Amino acid sequence: MTAVTIPQLLWHGNTEVELSFPDTWSVSLCSMKGGLRPSLTEDEIAAAFASPIGTKTLEELAQGKSQVAILFDDLARPTPVSQLIPHVIEALERAGVPDNRVRLIAALGAHGAHTAADFRKKLGDKILDRFAVYNHNPFSSCTYVGNTSRGTPVSINSEVMACDLKIGIGCITPHIFTGFGGGGKIILPGVSAMETIAHHHGVLMKAHPECPGLGKIEGNALRSDIDEACRMAGLDFKIDALINLKGEITALFAGEPILEHQAGIALAKEVYATTPAKDMDIVVVNAYAKSNECAIVSAIGLPALKEEGGDLVIIANEPSGQIVHYLYGEFGRCGEEALPAPLPLASKARRCILLSPIRDMAGAACFRGLPSLIWARTWPEVLGHLVEEWGERASVAVYPDATMQYVPLN
Repeated sequence: MTAVTIPQLLWHGNTEVELSFPDTWSVSLCSMKGGLRPSLTEDEIAAAFASPIGTKTLEELAQGKSQVAILFDDLARPTPVSQLIPHVIEALERAGVPDNRVRLIAALGAHGAHTAADFRKKLGDKILDRFAVYNHNPFSSCTYVGNTSRGTPVSINSEVMACDLKIGIGCITPHIFTGFGGGGKIILPGVSAMETIAHHHGVLMKAHPECPGLGKIEGNALRSDIDEACRMAGLDFKIDALINLKGEITALFAGEPILEHQAGIALAKEVYATTPAKDMDIVVVNAYAKSNECAIVSAIGLPALKEEGGDLVIIANEPSGQIVHYLYGEFGRCGEEALPAPLPLASKARRCILLSPIRDMAGAACFRGLPSLIWARTWPEVLGHLVEEWGERASVAVYPDATMQYVPLN
């Protein structure tokens, strides 16, 4: 047998799993260029805070501030916030900001609320013992701050808007709609009201069908709208990490939110770049960094299949299932539906085999564009389906983390 090792279970032990294939098959591992980049040391992380891009240091910005909001991304993103937030807290301490004037807010966007156990995975135990940590609620308690030039009505979490220092912590990874995540996305959709998110993800996206595309930044109206909303909300300082295939921080950008994001994207285009496979019988796409939003891997997997169709295997072995999404999710069989899932699930996948330890039937709503969905709980079960279909000969491409990889634009 031919074996390929891929990462798994980022928030549940962070281990690896071996995938085996018949040795008569042609198997290609399509990894991103920076998948094995070394992790930053604590000194290197501190250096990014000491030399921010386009603004003063966080300690200087915090001088004389009365209320501080620290926004952080949720478990649908791989950012190890627990490694970064101590540097933020230390800067606030040096500026004389007391703990009771600091609150942390999970920038959930339209995702479901987190539990204390979720927060502890993201932040570590000490932070929850010391500070108030809140979920963003997109359905209430948001303050209207105006409309963007593209007509998006911007309403932001009122707790955030009540603060005179706003700090964001997240990561930069390729994004199917906005080119790359990170930067101002911590504001829109992160801590925006549902009507703001719905306009941006719905009305604006329909008005600009040219925008969707991994890595596409230039001329991307969705990204420009985010940057404008970020300025309107007054985000003061943003921290963005780049991540490797071990879930480690390999580069860090901090400072003025738009400028640091632009600097981070320049490196991200190199780090996450992947040479694509073509004309494959089988494409295996692993959802490691964002396993609870596994449908996004189709953006990498489907183009690699042969034109007449093949098998798309999605590995989403996420014990918690798919994240609740109030904008795109399904909540029963009655009443109004949310926006349709925007991912283009083409018919090149004759079958989609979903490797998951649980059958998340509601979460699978994002796959309704596929002609066939087969559930499997183990890799041997997946392999059985594949061998039955393809016999002794098959061409296979394996993407170790299709949630972070992207194919550079020509």
